[in-house]
Formats: sequence, structure tokens, C-alpha cells
Amino acid sequence: MNRFLRVNMARLSTDIKDTGDEYNLLGGRGLIARMMNEEVDPCCDPLGEANKLIFCTGILAGTPAPTSGRLSVGTKSPLTGGIKEANAGGMFGRRMIDLGFKAIIIEGKPDCDALYILKINENTASFILADNYRGLNNYKLHEELLKEFGDEIVIASIGCAGERCYKNSSIQISDTEGRPSRAAARGGVGAVLGSKGIKAVILEKANNKTRTIYSDYDEFRKANKGYIEGIMKNETSGMAMPAFGTAVLVNPVNSLGALPVNNFSSGSFDMVEAISGEEISRLQSERGGSNGHGCQPGCPIRCSNIYKDQNGQYLTSGFEYETIALNGSNLGISDLDLIAKIDRLCDDLGIDTMETGCTLGVCMEAGIIDFGDGEGALSLIGEMFEDTKFGRVIADGAARCGSHLGVKRIPAVKNQGLAAYDPRSLKGTGVTYATTPMGADHTAGNTIGDPSVSPYEKKGQVELSTGTQVGMATFDSLGMCIFSGFCTADPVNINHLISMMKSRFGGDWDADRLFGLGIETISLEKKFNKAAGFTDKDDTLPEFMYNEPLPPNNNVFDITTEELSSAIPF
Repeated sequence: MNRFLRVNMARLSTDIKDTGDEYNLLGGRGLIARMMNEEVDPCCDPLGEANKLIFCTGILAGTPAPTSGRLSVGTKSPLTGGIKEANAGGMFGRRMIDLGFKAIIIEGKPDCDALYILKINENTASFILADNYRGLNNYKLHEELLKEFGDEIVIASIGCAGERCYKNSSIQISDTEGRPSRAAARGGVGAVLGSKGIKAVILEKANNKTRTIYSDYDEFRKANKGYIEGIMKNETSGMAMPAFGTAVLVNPVNSLGALPVNNFSSGSFDMVEAISGEEISRLQSERGGSNGHGCQPGCPIRCSNIYKDQNGQYLTSGFEYETIALNGSNLGISDLDLIAKIDRLCDDLGIDTMETGCTLGVCMEAGIIDFGDGEGALSLIGEMFEDTKFGRVIADGAARCGSHLGVKRIPAVKNQGLAAYDPRSLKGTGVTYATTPMGADHTAGNTIGDPSVSPYEKKGQVELSTGTQVGMATFDSLGMCIFSGFCTADPVNINHLISMMKSRFGGDWDADRLFGLGIETISLEKKFNKAAGFTDKDDTLPEFMYNEPLPPNNNVFDITTEELSSAIPF
């Protein structure tokens, strides 16, 4: 299982190496952090030859651990200038496991404008000229690749955004139906794949799936069963998300006063019911869409969905809270069909829906179009499709676009647009936005729903964020969806997870060793960013969040730079 495939695009060469037990306890985000520190100059050009792009699976990949088929994609980000791990569901991580690869490391770049398909099976990797696919966006590209290479392949690809090295570009991953609807979205990872001259990576079906070796398989099965039961008993992961998807968060975040509205100028949206998870469920029950859809086989949470338009035709999948909030309420748009169309267009072009929503928000703030102008939003996305001069400005992300337009209220940290929780009314998540090496990324440590600390008070937020960041970095390293970690508020389920690690790998395990994986990961990420030139001055929120009260609760973010400096102190 610990095989690495190294792909050198300068020489068009590949090398497969079995690393033995060396990387047993490294995977996902943690493996990326280690390899980036060991192999990549932190000061390199993110789109240059010295940067690398790493696809990898997690520590528990290949086991029946719930949601353990996640994919991590790592690189130096062209958007933030720091280390980046973008996480995705879909079929790619699972297929890597079947083929016996823990990591695929892409390095170098062609000395010409050639574009390739990288096709991989258990024993070989080959390069196929992709000139006939140049200029295709993801939906058409996946359709054509499935025709040419068979319907059992799994694909990771870029649309025109990645070809053009847009800083907001994503890598789109096959879902269980073969559609490019799952995304390693944040940080411009698609631009790095495009800079390497790769249009798509194709994984063929495994002839002989790799077997996982256990220290005690019976004990693993027992602990795993208990952990899955814990997930299903959890109110959020076991009940609300299967019924309504991640969009179940729309109403609660609005009630909290933390929903981004009109470019983060308010925390409460008058038309919130029209964009809620409950409304999606109602519409899709009429149209033949579905909630309770799994983004990968065997996921017990099934928080994905298939969204159909008013004619009953497939429009998009994985229509999630972040996309809905940032391209809905944040833009003053309450039309779910239009927001779903934005989601589909972003997946097709290959751009991050979150960065897009933040960027369109600053365009509205600048008066390019009005808040609430859905057709205008589609027109601006169209400029990225057409690669116009202003389209390229939008594609540089919210921070750079907002600066270009002279906007003062720019919701970004380390040049990455904020996720869909206003930190003035969810201060622990604000600490995470400011201090994580990842930029303003909610998956680095979202504190929503923790009853131990009031989200409006500053007391305890630094400690809460630090603990949450460690937990989420741990799950990203295990290769498990962070939603599967919600149940660890109950110590019984932490013990199940500890037993799973012990029965998989042997040795002595406790909570300190388990969550030490997350501490080591963040420590290495901070080391990389420091060498890349980041300082404590970069660990801050946008200035307007410190001095503009957020309606309706009129909170400001009042955690000082000195207090923020004590977060993740390792």
C-alpha cells in the first residue's frame, strides 16, 4: 500500500517505488506537509518547475473505516503563496487505494506548450498527448474521456481555468456516477496541475485490489463498528446531514447571525428560507433529485445530493452550504436554481465556488453589478469562460480583484476568500481563519456548534480554535471526512478510533499519540510558510471586521493580534 508513483514532466518519465513501512503513519495532509518540507523550496514559484503537486490518500486508506477514501491534493499555492492541502471526496482516492498507491507526486514541467493525459494502472503510467482535449471544460472532457478509455476509469481533471493557470482554479474529481462534481477546490491547485502540462489524470480499474494488513483485524472490525454507530447516533452527521445535506447549516448559521450577506455586510438574510436545505429537499422531492447521496462508496453520512432543475434534468451534485451561502446570500441572490447553475459552471470551468462567491461579492461592492443581480453574476463568470481581460482579474481571486477595484471590504486572509461563516459572530472560526497556514479555510478548524464557548465572546476562542484545528488536521491525515469526526465529542468514540489505530498498526496508542498526528502536521505547515516569508503579521483578519459591527447582533472581531499569536503554538 505504501507505493509512491513519481512523475517527472520535464523528462516524461515515471518511477514506482515501494517505501515499505516508512510512511505507515503518514497520510493525507500530514504526508503532504512532510514531503513539501523535504522536497520543495518554500520560496519557489508556485507555477514553476520546482513546485510539486501531490495526490495522496490517508493513514486509514484501504480499511473499512468510514469515509476513509478521501483524497488530499497538496502543493505550494499560487493563490496564498503558502502550503496548501485541498481535500476532496469522489472516487479518485478510493481508486488510488485499489491500485496500491499511497501518493502520486508530479514534478517538473515540460519545456514546451504540450498538454498530456496521465494514464495509470497498477504497474505503469503513460503519457498521452491531449491536444484534442485542449480547451474542453470538465463536463465535456469527462464525457469524452469515458468514451475513449472506458466507463470504469476514474478522472482528476482541469477545465480551461487550470489550463490558463487561473489562481482560483480547481481539480475536478469523478463522483460515483462519473461526473466531475467533486472538487479539490481551494488554493489554485488546478493551476499547478495545468502548469505541469497535465489536462487529466486517469486511473484505470485495478485487476487485483491491494490488500490491507492488520495487527488485529477482528479488533479493528469491532472498533470500526462502534465508531460507525457513533457517527449515526450524532445529531448532525447521522441525522441532519443525510436528510438535508450540508445545506442544513443555512438556517442555523443565519440564526446565529453569521451568514455572509451582501459581501459580509450583514449576518442575517431576509430570504433565508428560499436557499435552505429544507427548501432544497422540498424542490428535489418534486423534481426527482435526491438527498442522502454518498460522494464515495460506503460513506454512512451521505451528505451529498443530486440537484435537478425545474425540468427534472440533472444540474449539479454536491450542492453544498459553502457554495449556497457565498453565491447566494453573500450576493443577495435567493434563487436556488440560479445558485445551482453557478455551482455547475464553476465545476465545469474548474474554479473554486467559495473563491468565486467572495470575488463576485467584491465586484458587487465595487458597483460592477448590483447585489441580487443573478444574471449579472452569471455574466461575470462568463467573462472567465471567455478569458476576457476582466475575467482574468476575477480569476485571480477576491483579494487581488478587490484590490484592483479599490474595494475596502475584502473578505480574505492570506489572499484566500473567507469561507461562509462571518467571524464576528463565530469568533473561534475567525481565530482559525487568521492563524491556520491554509488561509481562510473553514475545514482547518470550524468551531460552529461547540457548546462550551459562546460564539460571540472572545474568552476561550483561541483555545477552542487550537483544539479544533488539531482535530481537523488529524482527520485530514487519517484520510477521513471531517464530518465523521463530529462524534468524537463523545470520548467513547475517541476510544473506538484509538482502538482502530492500534489494531491496524500495532503498538501503544492513546489520545495524545492520535492527535499528535495533527500537531505534527500543523507544525510542519507553519515551518514551510515561515520559510516562504510569512510572519505573525499575516495571521490576522480583514481590517473591516475589527471596526464594522455586524448586524443583527452588532459584533466585531475583538481578539487582538497578541492573543491570536498564542493559537497553535507548536
